[in-house]
Amino acid sequence: MLSIFGKSRRGYCDRVDRRDFLHIGGMALGGLGLSELLRAESRAAGGRSHKALINVFLPGGPPHQDFWDLKLDAPSEIRGEFQPIKTNVPGLDICEVFPRLATVMDKCVVIRSVVGATGGHDAYQCMTGRPLNPAPAGGWPAGGAWVSKLQGAVNKSIPPHLSLCYKTDHGPWGYDGDGGFLGIAHSPFKLVGGRNETSKRENMTLQGITLDRLQDRRSLLTSFDQIRREVDSSGRMSGIDDFTQQAIGILTSSELADAIDISKEDPETIARYGKGETGFRDDGAPKMTENFLIARRLVEAGARVVSLNFSRWDHHGQNFQAVRQDAPLLDRATTALIEDLYLRGLDKDVTVVVWGEFGRTPKINPSAGRDHWPQVSTALLAGGGMRTGQVIGATNRLGEYATERPVAFQEIWATIYRNLGLDLRAVREFDLRGRPQYLVDEGVQPLREVV
Repeated sequence: MLSIFGKSRRGYCDRVDRRDFLHIGGMALGGLGLSELLRAESRAAGGRSHKALINVFLPGGPPHQDFWDLKLDAPSEIRGEFQPIKTNVPGLDICEVFPRLATVMDKCVVIRSVVGATGGHDAYQCMTGRPLNPAPAGGWPAGGAWVSKLQGAVNKSIPPHLSLCYKTDHGPWGYDGDGGFLGIAHSPFKLVGGRNETSKRENMTLQGITLDRLQDRRSLLTSFDQIRREVDSSGRMSGIDDFTQQAIGILTSSELADAIDISKEDPETIARYGKGETGFRDDGAPKMTENFLIARRLVEAGARVVSLNFSRWDHHGQNFQAVRQDAPLLDRATTALIEDLYLRGLDKDVTVVVWGEFGRTPKINPSAGRDHWPQVSTALLAGGGMRTGQVIGATNRLGEYATERPVAFQEIWATIYRNLGLDLRAVREFDLRGRPQYLVDEGVQPLREVV
C-alpha cells in the first residue's frame, strides 16, 4: 500500500480529529492483502462495455436551500443571504455562488426532493443507497462493489472500484464503501486513507510525498521508481506467485501512476479545474479540485466507479461565509468535469452524482448557521446518457419537506445502475446467511424523468 501523507485537521461537530493522506492499494484488511483480493477478483465476471460512475460526496450535509433550491419567498430568518442567478435552462435558477454551473445546467439534473436520510454524519446512503440499519449479514455492498462483482475490471492495471475519499479511522463519515456481503475483494482500491498507525507501518510509503506535493510529477515518479528498485533488488519477484506480482504491478503500474499524474494534462485543462486547497482551516475532506480531474483520468484509464469527497459542509455557525468560501471551488471543479465529459465524448457513458448525507435546517440559528435536517436534501446528476436540463421534485415555501416527487436514495442508485448497464431484477446475490439480495428493493425503479 502506497501512502501520501497530509496535514493534521480538526473535526466535524462531533470533534473527531482528522488527518489525510493519499495512498495506493490500501485494501489489506483483516489479514487479506491485495494479492488475495486479486485472486478473488479473478473469479468475478469479465469486463463488459465501459460505463462508469464518478460519485462526489459532500461530507457534513450541504445546505439544500443555499445550493439549488433557494427560498426567496420565505422570511429572512429562513431565506438567508444568497440571491438566485439564471442558468442556461429557462426557469431553472440556482445560487449565485455557482456561476459556472449555471452555464452547463442543460447538461445536469437537479433533484430538490431527496428524502429518507437517516440523519447520521456518514456517506453510507450515498455509497450504498441503503440505511446503515437494518442490514443483511455481512452488510450492504457499496454500489462500486456491486459493479466490481458483476462487471469486473476493464484494465488489469486499474481496479474497477476506486476511492479518492479522505477517510478517518474514527466514526462513520469516513465510510467510502466496502464489499459488504460480496466480500472484501470488491471493496474500493483506496487512493486516500486514514490515520491508523499500524496501517501506516504496513504501507509501502511514497517517501516525502504529501498532498501538497502530489502534483510534483518528478517527486511522484521518483517514489514509484524507488519502490520498483526495492522490489527488484530484493530478489523476491522470482519467488512469488502471479497474483502477488500482479498486486505489485498495480501498485507500481505506470498506467495507475499516469492516471494520477495530472501534469500530463494540457495546462489549460488543469487551469479549468482550478487549484485546490490542501491547507484548509475547516475539516472534513481536502478541498482538492484536482481530484475531480484525477477521477476523470481514472475512468478513462479503465475504472468503473470512482468516489471522492470534497470539503466540509457541517456549518452550524457562519454557514454563509463558509459557503461563499468553498462553493466556488466546487462550482469550478464540477463544471470542468462535466464539460470534459462532453468534450471527450464520455457524456453517454460516465454518470456524475454530487450529494451529501442530508440537508440543513430551514431556520438560521443564532450563530448564522444551519443545523442537521434529514427531512429533505438535494442532489445533482450529469452525464450517463440521461435526459438532462431539468429539475425533479420541489419543497415547500420554507424548504422543510418535499411537496412534489419525493426521491429516495435507492431510486438514484437504481438510475445509476441502469446507466452502468445493470439489470435491477436479473442480479441476485446471497448474503452471509444465504438470503437472496438485489441491487435495490423490489419495486424501486430508475427515475422515469431521466431514462
